[in-house]
Amino acid sequence: MGYNGPEFFDDEAVFATYVARRAEAANAVDTLEKPVFDGLAGELAGLRILDLGCGGAGFGREALAKGCRSYLGVEGSHKMVELARATLAGTAGEVVHDQMETWSYPAQRFDLVTSRLALHYVAEIGPIFGHVYQALVAGGRFIFSVEHPVITSCDRAWAAGGARQEWIVDDYFETGRRVTTWLGGEVVKYHRTVEDYFMALRSAGFRVDKLRESRPQRALFADEATYNRRKRIPLMLFLSASKHE
Repeated sequence: MGYNGPEFFDDEAVFATYVARRAEAANAVDTLEKPVFDGLAGELAGLRILDLGCGGAGFGREALAKGCRSYLGVEGSHKMVELARATLAGTAGEVVHDQMETWSYPAQRFDLVTSRLALHYVAEIGPIFGHVYQALVAGGRFIFSVEHPVITSCDRAWAAGGARQEWIVDDYFETGRRVTTWLGGEVVKYHRTVEDYFMALRSAGFRVDKLRESRPQRALFADEATYNRRKRIPLMLFLSASKHE
């Protein structure tokens, strides 16, 4: 069956495992996702930022420390909202408890809209991309990361315990709902091709500026074995797009 994204992270055991994983020094988000995302985002000073599926809002705290004008996170999980509000305590950052699919997007309010490793939990991205386009000012940017389609296509190669050592890319063009076991629970994710993400941005009116993958940087890994393993397959896909009117 599987939980949707917010329900999944509201499970006590799943959330505890997630927090423990994120605290690990060599976690995939900090070693693979964050370096690429930060490079795409660039200078944040003076920007009004909307963060969809903001999770614990660590990006929001960093953005505010770097001088962004405002930060608003939208998050569907109760537990993630609690964590995000604790993370942003003492700052001007805000978090709304709502799902990105149903939140009321204001028009032409933001300079930068971000979404980090959240859109693969969403069944239909087209409407969200349309809302994001309308919420951005002219010249505004939309940057997001997702699990790479070579990962979401098929999960039959999960090893029985321990780190996965082999991967299967299968049913790649059979897009849609997938139920996979992760963090000790079952979660629903939605597989799309690279082309699907690209064309959804174009259909919403965006100009696609950059496409990146989670190529590892040796300096970010304490040991050669982990670095070599991370070179074998891309875990994340990144797209940066802009609104021109």
